[in-house]
Amino acid sequence: MGSKALDYTALTIAVIGAVNWGLIGLFRFDLVAMIFGQMSLISRIIYVLVGICGLYLLTFFGRVGSGQDS
Repeated sequence: MGSKALDYTALTIAVIGAVNWGLIGLFRFDLVAMIFGQMSLISRIIYVLVGICGLYLLTFFGRVGSGQDS
């Protein structure tokens, strides 16, 4: 998988996670838990993926600051 594809995939997953957190903050509505069950194995995997993608996206700061385009 190319670096650009990984970047876009991570960004998409992080945006989905951000929307879910927005719903939790505004309406106390957890979309992931509603679809997959409260702390089921699938929902936990989704939460972990969102966290990993968020950590991966921290590398964007280094690439943007150095002017590097991958």
